[in-house]
Amino acid sequence: LLWLEFLGDSQIWHQESGSLHLAYREDELSVLQDFAKHSQSVGYECELLDATETEKRTPAVNAQSLLGALWSPTEVGVNPRQVIHEMPNWLADRFGVEFHFGVAVTHADRWAVSSAGGTSWRADRVIIAAGADFRFLFPDLYREAGFTLCKLQMMRTVPQPDNWKLGPMIASGLTLRHYESFTICKTLQALKQRIADETPELDDFGIHVMAAQNEQGELILGDSHEYGDHISPYDRRLIDDLILRELREIIDLPTWKIGEHWHGVYAKVPNAAEYFDEVDENLHVAIASGGCGMTMSFGLAEAHWEQWLPTPHTSQIANADARVPIEAECSLDTTTNDARN
Repeated sequence: LLWLEFLGDSQIWHQESGSLHLAYREDELSVLQDFAKHSQSVGYECELLDATETEKRTPAVNAQSLLGALWSPTEVGVNPRQVIHEMPNWLADRFGVEFHFGVAVTHADRWAVSSAGGTSWRADRVIIAAGADFRFLFPDLYREAGFTLCKLQMMRTVPQPDNWKLGPMIASGLTLRHYESFTICKTLQALKQRIADETPELDDFGIHVMAAQNEQGELILGDSHEYGDHISPYDRRLIDDLILRELREIIDLPTWKIGEHWHGVYAKVPNAAEYFDEVDENLHVAIASGGCGMTMSFGLAEAHWEQWLPTPHTSQIANADARVPIEAECSLDTTTNDARN
C-alpha cells in the first residue's frame, strides 16, 4: 500500500505489469500447478495458464516447447535509478525529511551519530539501515548473526526498437528453486535435483533468469548469486553468457544488444527476511536480508514505527488491497522487489 501511495503521489513512472513464471519442462509445470493450488491459502493471487493463454500475455515468449505459466497480477515495475533520485525530494517536500549526502558515518551510539568529517547529530532514536555496509559499524553483530555477502551480475539491453513492449515481467523455471515462496511445493525437490544433474554450472553461480522492461524500453536481465565475504570485485563473462543462454531459451527479443553490465552486493542472513537488533535503548540496526530491501522497505519501516509511536500510522490509500509479490526477494532493478542498481 505504501509503495502505491508513494508512486501515485510522486507521479514517478511505474507499471502494474504483473509477472509470468514460464514452464518448459514437466517438473516446472508440476511446481507451478502445486503452487497455484495452494496460493490463496498463503495469500497470493495467481492463475495457472496454458501455453495458448501465456502467448497472449506477452510477445516475448518462446512458444516452442512451452507448457504454460503462472500468472500473478500484483507485481509493479519501477525504475530504481529514478526512484533513488526522486524519493529524497518527495520525502523532503512531503514530510520535511532532512538529508545529508556524501557523509560517511563512523560511529553511532544511543544518542548520536558521528561522521568522518567530525560532524555529529543528536537524536532521540538512531536507526542504522545501511545494508551490507553496517558491517563496518558493528562488525561483531555482523559476524555473530551469520551474515554473508551476496554478489549478483546483471545486464541491460539497449531500448527495444519500434516501441516493442515486453508486458509482464518474465521468470523461468529456474527461479522456482530460488524463492522461498515456492518451498511450499512438494514437487520442488525433483526440479532442483534435475537442474543440479543437468546444469550444475547454474547452481555454481546461483543463476536464475528474469527479464523486465523500464520506461525507456530497455530490458533488465539477470541474475546470479555468489556468496562469501571475499567475493571478487571483478565480473565474470562466463556468468553473463550463462544468463543470456538461459534467457534465449524462454524469450525472443527484437534485439539482444547489451547496453550495460553491472553487479550489486547485499547482505544476507540465514533463514530471515529481516535482521533487527536493539543494540541499545535508542539504537537499532535494521537490515532487509537478501534482495528484498526495495520491496519491503516501506512495510518494514512502518511496522517498526508502529511499535514506537503512540498511535499507529494509517496509509492514506483507501480501498487498496494488500498485495504481496511472489518474489519475496526478487532481483530485477525495474521492480519494487529490488534495488540492484
